[in-house]
Amino acid sequence: MTVKLSPRGTRGSVLPRAVRPLAKAGMNLSHLMYRFLGDRMKVQGRPLLELHTVGAKSGAPRHATLGRFDDPRRPGSWLVIGSNAGAAQHPSWCYNLAKNPDKVSVTIGKRPVKVHAESLEGEERAQAWKMVVSLAPGYGKYEQITDRLIPIIRLTPIGDGA
Repeated sequence: MTVKLSPRGTRGSVLPRAVRPLAKAGMNLSHLMYRFLGDRMKVQGRPLLELHTVGAKSGAPRHATLGRFDDPRRPGSWLVIGSNAGAAQHPSWCYNLAKNPDKVSVTIGKRPVKVHAESLEGEERAQAWKMVVSLAPGYGKYEQITDRLIPIIRLTPIGDGA
């Protein structure tokens, strides 16, 4: 299976236009902080990873710092959540994964790892969502804000790294 995205929602959180440049600067800052702090950096108490993709439209290298969850069904794999803070649209990195599934890697701490990305669906997704919300309750509110199905994506290491 690959990354499949549900349709865009009709409602969700919206970042005010005036704040968008600050949000972009914050994302760049999180990238630099992750480079410096690595595994010591956490969000909602969760360890992070840096996801490296290729832009769906631009073809340019992209990166996103995301919370990670160990996958209980596949030890050694991680789950990432496309919550986008409850927005009606999926985060850009989800579109990048769907368009370029063979050009994905992560950095865990300082270690680069080539990964295969796949969407969780059905009962497997439902169980994973319960686990995510139990470990990081802040994700639970996003499901209430938007009417889109929030993607849960499994990242499985390929071979011996990137």
